[in-house]
Amino acid sequence: MEKNSKIWDVIVVGGGASGMMAASVAASLGKSVLIIEKNKSLGEKLKITGGGRCNITNGEEDIRVFLSHYGVAEQFLYSAFSRFGAPDTFSYFEKRGLPLVIQARKRAFPHTERAIDVYNVLQKELDKYKVTVKTLSQVKKIHHHDGQIQSIETQAGKFFAKSYILATGGMSHPETGATGDGFVFLKDLGHSIKEPTPSIVPVEVSDAWVRQLAGVSLSFMKITFFQDNTSQKTKAKKFSKTGKVLFTHFGLSGPLILNSATKIGDFLQEGQVQATIDAYPDTNHGMLEDRLIKLFDVNKNKILRTVFKEIAPEGTARVLESVMPDVDFEKKVHSVTKEQRKIIVHTLKALPLTITNLMGYDRAVVADGGVILSEVDMKTMRSKLFDNLYVTGDLLNINRPSGGYGLQLCWTSGFIAGTEA
Repeated sequence: MEKNSKIWDVIVVGGGASGMMAASVAASLGKSVLIIEKNKSLGEKLKITGGGRCNITNGEEDIRVFLSHYGVAEQFLYSAFSRFGAPDTFSYFEKRGLPLVIQARKRAFPHTERAIDVYNVLQKELDKYKVTVKTLSQVKKIHHHDGQIQSIETQAGKFFAKSYILATGGMSHPETGATGDGFVFLKDLGHSIKEPTPSIVPVEVSDAWVRQLAGVSLSFMKITFFQDNTSQKTKAKKFSKTGKVLFTHFGLSGPLILNSATKIGDFLQEGQVQATIDAYPDTNHGMLEDRLIKLFDVNKNKILRTVFKEIAPEGTARVLESVMPDVDFEKKVHSVTKEQRKIIVHTLKALPLTITNLMGYDRAVVADGGVILSEVDMKTMRSKLFDNLYVTGDLLNINRPSGGYGLQLCWTSGFIAGTEA
């Protein structure tokens, strides 16, 4: 095995958001820094986050409200966020030529709405301070002795440093190389790891008609989920599930939704999630239209509103009328046009809704899990087991909700680890 004799001031394992931030900050303070990255380039997940738009942080100004989004981890984060919080993220990127804008739900994006521009700012910092990057380097083992990390072993040999920062990320988006390696390393080092768990939570929707049905429960509904592709202005079908749906004052719950929450959460990372509810999953459009025609023939002289109750799912008719503004439910059935009849059929087969979030304090859009926070000095991100090891980002057992809070955790922990190391 090749022995790399150089002793670096800092070695950063993982070149994602927190790793790039940590490396550039340490280097800006005059330290020699090496990034070891297993992918062929840095920032793979960063480049696709927010559907390529990059929800870089959140504009919530009240620090208590901001930190409450991290759930039970809130109590551990005040010191860290007082050192580098969301206002510092705004300042950091704007000083480097990338202004940010605040959009719906206080989510902050680069003004260009391009994740690659966020990556480019960090890459320029690495270049400016001459950070060395070793890509396509899979870490095999972390060697330690007597409360100190001694070296990082890769297929290219061992690398030595005075301080080490572990920034390998969690388990979301395995296509970007995030496979939970860091959890394995930390466990091998003796740290207690909370295993990643799926986020089983209801979902929040923006549609008024859904909330108006609060308390209504429907069995055997089919929901199909779509992902908005903002750049291409298209919707990609992701997956469908059939089961029981419960409408709530905030959105949707019930077994079908709870069992889909993890997937939905991951898609929310990439942008808005649309869905359609099929109230007749075992009846195709043609069959449903035939059924409606027969119903209309028998009830020609009745008001449409009265007849619609016979085909709409129980308890939903009056509310579903609001989803079809082009249909006059006050008119007689014999006056309903063919186009209006088709609108009714299409709506019952594809009730539209927009999912905005996962519910609960832990609106986690990725699996949670990571090193137990009581084993990390959260003021410095230093491991309490090893004097020269720092842990950042998704390796910390913190629920990482959508809305820019996940990346802000990366910027905060990366900045502090880089400063301390």
